[in-house]
Amino acid sequence: MPSSFTVLFLIIVFIAVLTWIIPAGVYDVDDAGSILSGTYHTVDSQPQGIWDVFISPIKGMLGTDTTPGAIEISLFILILGGFLGVVTKTGALDAGIASIVKNYKGKEKKLIPILMFLFAIGGTTYGMAEETMAFYPLIIPVMIGVGFDTVVAVAIVLVGSQIGVLASTVNPFATGVASQALSISPGDGIIWRLIFFVVMYAVATTYVYRYAMKVEKDPTSSLVADQREENIAYFKIPEDQEEMDKRQRNVMILFALSFLIMVVSLVPWTALGESLGQSWTFFESLNSFLLGIPFIGTLLGQRMIPLGDWYFQEITMLFFLMAVVVGLFYRMPEGDIVDSFMDGARDLLSVALVVAIARGIQVVMNDGLITATILSWGEKGLSGLSPIIFTILTYIFYIPMSFLIPSTSGLAAATMGIMGPLGTFSDVPQHLVITAYQAASGFINLITPTSGVVMGALAIARIDVTVWWKFMLKLMVIIFVLSCVILGVAAAIS
Repeated sequence: MPSSFTVLFLIIVFIAVLTWIIPAGVYDVDDAGSILSGTYHTVDSQPQGIWDVFISPIKGMLGTDTTPGAIEISLFILILGGFLGVVTKTGALDAGIASIVKNYKGKEKKLIPILMFLFAIGGTTYGMAEETMAFYPLIIPVMIGVGFDTVVAVAIVLVGSQIGVLASTVNPFATGVASQALSISPGDGIIWRLIFFVVMYAVATTYVYRYAMKVEKDPTSSLVADQREENIAYFKIPEDQEEMDKRQRNVMILFALSFLIMVVSLVPWTALGESLGQSWTFFESLNSFLLGIPFIGTLLGQRMIPLGDWYFQEITMLFFLMAVVVGLFYRMPEGDIVDSFMDGARDLLSVALVVAIARGIQVVMNDGLITATILSWGEKGLSGLSPIIFTILTYIFYIPMSFLIPSTSGLAAATMGIMGPLGTFSDVPQHLVITAYQAASGFINLITPTSGVVMGALAIARIDVTVWWKFMLKLMVIIFVLSCVILGVAAAIS
């Protein structure tokens, strides 16, 4: 099977070929950068050549005027790897995993619904996506240790979080951006999004659970059965691990604290509160209080950002800091801290590069100016339809658009100014257009190779993308049908 790198590069070549076939075009935008409906016009063709194909991953890493770079995500992955390398060097991680495996033997069935629910909550509230990269190295050994496989581990994290994104209730990066573009409240349509959440979570959890039980009963039925022994060795599944000593227990406390801070810091508390009609400013007030203390504020740093406003720069700093803290706390020599950090970063280097190459696909597409043309086709095709047909076709239209633009906020910003008014002309509430867009974006981001989240997860778990597609096929069909049914009913009632 071709590697993730090969698959992504072939897609870049395919998109480059399309720039020779599809006419180039652009839309006019307003002062806020939102696209204006009915303003599409063709421009001079910008076919992408051999130079453009090979330089696209580099541009994908560093960014261009039209495509944000993946450098923040890639650096986060490398620093996270270094942090895990230091923690692993202490032996605390192996001992912790062994303890979980031991405690959940015979009770492993409880892990799947609980973990998937937690990741789904992260997805529906703040669009948890790239942040999930931190959890694969932790969950994969546990799932293998209790008798499952790497596919189950990836499904728990990726399917769990993306089902949440699919049913974004108050996610500011999907619901928030789209609602702002249409000047409506993020709370409009939340009932239908809650219905999506409950139905899709139940279906996805049942699907993953049934596969996991099959693998536990018969390991040869695993889609990665031929890699089992290799994975056990690679992911260092501890067998006869000694109990944690006091220093290792303290390391695990620091380890858990690091992830707790990351999760809390990424939830946009202020925006989340506003979407629910509340005022959640605790962390902003705490930050202002600390910075206002003489000397202490200067010592902490006047540019310190409150929890809730963090993004990749800040959480990368967090794991870099905690790697040093863990090493010093465990009394590791300076040389051992540096060496273990570099070893850990090296383990995730391929994942960091996969994310950049995936971003190269968007570079070729944007530089070739074909995105607006594809959007204009949808604008023409969806005009003047009945509410039910319009809503379902909007969902279908957003599936290929989500393939081309995996970013939920980027997709909303690029299209909602056109799709919202079209919905109004077809007597479809604008909040339902948002729900259709979210459902389609979450749907395709479960499997699309253009997403660094998907390809990065598979690279960490050492799963071929074709194996993942085989696992997901039936679930994708179920999600597609249920989405069309829910959207159709919502359109009929609305």
